[in-house]
Amino acid sequence: MKIEKGDDPNNLEIVITRDFNAPREMVFDACTTPSAINKWQVGTEGHTMPVCEIDLRVGGKWRFVWRMPDGSEMGAGGVYQEVNRPVRIVHSELFDEDWTGGESVVTSEFKDTPFGTTLVMTIKYASTEARDGALTSPMSEGMEAGYRKLDSFLSQTV
Repeated sequence: MKIEKGDDPNNLEIVITRDFNAPREMVFDACTTPSAINKWQVGTEGHTMPVCEIDLRVGGKWRFVWRMPDGSEMGAGGVYQEVNRPVRIVHSELFDEDWTGGESVVTSEFKDTPFGTTLVMTIKYASTEARDGALTSPMSEGMEAGYRKLDSFLSQTV
């Protein structure tokens, strides 16, 4: 997984790129179906996802709650602004604790490649402080742990 931010200090975005050895439709479905998400989205060991709700349509809402091994919870939700299966999804994202300093906009693009699919996720934060805070958080470790589980899930599904 690769995480980048632009050189422009006014750029509020980070771009996360990850390759998967599976067809684009399969990766898209694994990222948008609650029963599939619960098998891989929990990231590091001991985490669970007691809430995984998705209304995958423009104007539809989503809500996730992750439970940590110590019993604490982290929740987030938003609204879908664009859904183009299996190519692109755009949605808002706001964490309950609002640690990112306001609502973010997440664009996920699923690109066909000769080996499978490249997922390019662009997150636009409300401020440079929020962007930089996300970059210094353990977000990348948790995402990569989840994506390794997604690799395993996809390999069992193919």
